[in-house]
Amino acid sequence: MASPSVITLPDVSTPSTSRLSARFAALAAERRRALVCYVTAGHPDPGQSVTLLRGIAAAGADVIEIGVPFSDPMADGVVIQKSSERALERGVNAPAIFAMVAEFRQRDADTPIVLMGYLNPIERRGWAWYAEHAAAAGADALLIVDLPPEESASARELLNRHGLQLITLLAPTTDGPRLNEACAQAQGYLYYVSMAGVTGKDLAQSGDLTRRVGAIRAAAPVPVYVGFGIKDAATAKACAAYADGVIVGSALVATLAECTTPQRAAEAAARFLAPLRQALDAA
Repeated sequence: MASPSVITLPDVSTPSTSRLSARFAALAAERRRALVCYVTAGHPDPGQSVTLLRGIAAAGADVIEIGVPFSDPMADGVVIQKSSERALERGVNAPAIFAMVAEFRQRDADTPIVLMGYLNPIERRGWAWYAEHAAAAGADALLIVDLPPEESASARELLNRHGLQLITLLAPTTDGPRLNEACAQAQGYLYYVSMAGVTGKDLAQSGDLTRRVGAIRAAAPVPVYVGFGIKDAATAKACAAYADGVIVGSALVATLAECTTPQRAAEAAARFLAPLRQALDAA
């Protein structure tokens, strides 16, 4: 992997938005549910990151969300908090993450990459700098957990100028005009948070969850994926009955936590993801 302090920005021949569109069109044509995988950048070790990303793509991930480590990840549970702390201790920062993405893109021009994190690391570098470097490295979109909807229009406009999309989170409490606006402005996909609270909790299926996701799908021009609580084939299959796909994060991050080599991390990811991929394809 390139040095964390130095980033070489490649020419990205494929416009970033086309990767997401192409992947979603292929899924729709094949009538398949999407598997979106979240990993924390630089966890369990920065030297493993690119090998791990490639292993996750090979294991059947349709989209990869790369978590940007932050010292106060307020929406995340203990597993992702600890992974962020570990990555920060090893010097993982924005240039290091962009270098990871750029190296990944040398051999994978198709798998969409979404950078998921918080406002602070972006504000620290500056929006224009962050967007320019993220796009040049080969990212496709940003998902910013603590970006208020009322302030998202200017961020979306700037990101779009750089060929990046802004992914929106919807919580169980998102309702009324705010929900309508989120659906109208949606880009890429909508990330539906299945429950109030932080990542890593167990998902409780309910008729209300099914109805709510169904209503959002009917109103949104983009796929709706369910995250928080997806931990195995059973939960993935249950969500596939009413959502366009699932997002798995904490369970995958926990699986990788004790891996000591890039090869072991990639193999562990493949073993963990295989039954989820099979369950979604059978749905």
